[in-house]
Amino acid sequence: MPLETQPWDAAEVLNTPADIAAYLDTYLEDGTQEEILQALNTIARSKGMSALARETGISREALYKAFSDNGNPTLDTLLRVLKAFGVRLAVAA
Repeated sequence: MPLETQPWDAAEVLNTPADIAAYLDTYLEDGTQEEILQALNTIARSKGMSALARETGISREALYKAFSDNGNPTLDTLLRVLKAFGVRLAVAA
């Protein structure tokens, strides 16, 4: 009997700021730019792009573009989105 599998989407389990911080921190530790953008896109989907757009004042289209594979979000966009996620940017040594 073959094993039945179903697609898994991390966006479905990123429910708290702690979940989001741990998920994003993993990618920030050693991920490529593309991987980090994909992680941000996944987190944005977990919150809902429309809700994120309302909360940040950034259009949905601009969010999709910023976090696409070849996106390049501004620092302002990144900071607004992180605040909406309930996390902050920090530097550690």
